[in-house]
This record gives sequence, structure tokens and C-alpha cells, in this order.
Amino acid sequence: MAERRRVETSRVEVTVDEDRGVFMISVAAELAEMHPQTLRIYEARGLITPKRSPKNTRLYSQRDVERLKRIQQMTNEEGLNLAGVETVLEMEARVESMRRELEAMRQRTRELENQLNEEMARVHDRLNTEIVPYGAYEPDPPVEIPVRRPDQ
Repeated sequence: MAERRRVETSRVEVTVDEDRGVFMISVAAELAEMHPQTLRIYEARGLITPKRSPKNTRLYSQRDVERLKRIQQMTNEEGLNLAGVETVLEMEARVESMRRELEAMRQRTRELENQLNEEMARVHDRLNTEIVPYGAYEPDPPVEIPVRRPDQ
């Protein structure tokens, strides 16, 4: 009678930072469904900037591979040339930068509003009276009152 062997398997999950260069050019090209020479051309144009190993080997990150796929989508499906791709990527980067800046401004505004509300509460408690914000009773929008001059 044959002896049955029990084989235990285990699963190991590995997570890698999206920006960490882990793929050599051949693997990155395969993942992006491109020829390695295309990746070199894109690097020369400044569309992609892979990391470098101590021996100067190109190392592509998961984010780089996603960017390569995005470039391929723009050239193959949307009909853009590389100059158009450069423009789109530059504009996307600017928009993202502006979004971050706007969010920082919104956060600062919230902080200042909280400080103002706290200060108004302190003054209110100190004076034991209601504080009416400037302009609270002004009509919105301002009403223009026609004025007649005596010579008219």
C-alpha cells in the first residue's frame, strides 16, 4: 500500500511600494505590452524616468508600468503623437499639483475659521453679549436706490 504524504503549502503576500523600481526593462516592456526599445525612446523623450540600480540597470516601478500603459492608450486608441502625449501628461501633472494646493488652502481656511470661531466665542463670553458679524444685516446683493438730482 502506497503511503500518502501530506504536503503543506503556505501563501506569502508581498506588497511593494508603487514607486519602487523592481522590474528590469524586459519585464516592464512585457507588462506594458511594448518593445524594450520603445521604453528607451520614451525615457529619452522624458516621458518616463525609471530608477537605476547601483550597476546603472533600469528598474521600472509599478507606477512606471501604469504610465507606459497610459502612454500606449493615448497613442494607439486616442491617436496622439508623442508631442501630444507630453502635453497631456504635463497638463495632468499641473492639474494634480493645483488640486493638492487647493486642498491645502481649504484645510488652512478650515483652520482659520475654527480659530476665528474660537476667538469670537471667547470675546462673546468675556462681553456676555451677542456679536454680529460685519455685514450680517446688509442686503445680498446690495440694493441700488435711484437718486434724482434737482436739475433732472
